[in-house]
Amino acid sequence: MDSLVTAAARALAAGDPLGALKRVALRDDPPALALRGIAMAQLGDYARAKELLRSAARAFGPKEAVARGRCIVAEAEIALASRDLSFPAKTLDAARVMLERHGDRLNAAHARYIEIRRLLLIGRLDGAEIKLADLDPSLFPPAWRAAHELVLASIAMRRLRTKEARGALARAQHAAREARIPALTAEVESASRILNTPAGRLISRGKERLVLLRDVEALLASNALVVDACRNSVRCSRTIVSLATRPVLFALVRTLSEAWPGDVPRDVLLARAFEARFVDESHRVRLRVEIARLRRVIRQLAGINATKRGFALIPRRGREVVVLARPMEEQHADVLAFLADGESWSSSALALTLGASQRTVQRALDSLASEGKVQSFGRARARRWITTPVPGFATILLLPAPLPGD
Repeated sequence: MDSLVTAAARALAAGDPLGALKRVALRDDPPALALRGIAMAQLGDYARAKELLRSAARAFGPKEAVARGRCIVAEAEIALASRDLSFPAKTLDAARVMLERHGDRLNAAHARYIEIRRLLLIGRLDGAEIKLADLDPSLFPPAWRAAHELVLASIAMRRLRTKEARGALARAQHAAREARIPALTAEVESASRILNTPAGRLISRGKERLVLLRDVEALLASNALVVDACRNSVRCSRTIVSLATRPVLFALVRTLSEAWPGDVPRDVLLARAFEARFVDESHRVRLRVEIARLRRVIRQLAGINATKRGFALIPRRGREVVVLARPMEEQHADVLAFLADGESWSSSALALTLGASQRTVQRALDSLASEGKVQSFGRARARRWITTPVPGFATILLLPAPLPGD
């Protein structure tokens, strides 16, 4: 490798893509193409970056397997950054195995981190933790140690283990200062703000207040009866009753919980659960049927008593009843939560992460676009959707990942 290529590589490692391009912008040899691709990726031009890396991979000869493997890993990272989740996992895994076989442990570890970050993005926390356990960050340079700690912090926050998250972020901040890469320092600072930003709303005894992640963690560890509107479940300690597939029952239990310790009139329950504008006897019969079903489902945690006006929730053992609600409750809030990361998403990537059909996501995006909350660019398969971050709220409780005990 000549001196210009070496200098460009060092500039990229230090987070200086313009400095790298000054040295190799006019060169078309394979190493220069690869470095130009990485520089363009750091500048945000992902489409051009992919073209350059693919050209570099083709230009490297059959005997330069390590160089081609590095190009594949770089392209996979660009796909992740551009939220192109269709990049073949087998291709990345094969490149990682080949790099390990040739002794390039650093880039092999980088490939593993890309796999882990993709799993985190789609809510596969168990798989991410298993893969992360195979990596020893002490062998890595500061920038890589910071990335490792950021992954640990992300998992801990999604698991609502805020003490672990703070420790990981402190270590990430220290490593980022050692690396002296401004973009990495900014990423650590952005992740740290999540812990000090309201992540949800707590509704109890007719009052409502914003709560941080540590408050949510303490709440779920308490003996309170929690009606969790983030995952549509009712929980107390380790007992969890999921109502994710029974929206009518969850609407009933949430309405009863918000009114606790008082009761709720039947007309209010009909309006909330069935969205009935005009109530007749058939609605009242259906309400009695659904209340009976709800009694059976949550009998371990609470009872439901009939009153003169309607019904009242009676928790077992005199527990406190609280409702944990999302920081923002509007239609398609889960779609907005992913778009709030500031990256551009395709409808197919959103469908994969949300576990919904692509057509459902497209309808949600069209609805949000008509309200001016999101915007798109590109056409057909190249179409991407973006929005500005939600101000003042952390959207981590909106993401599809299990909470403690799930």
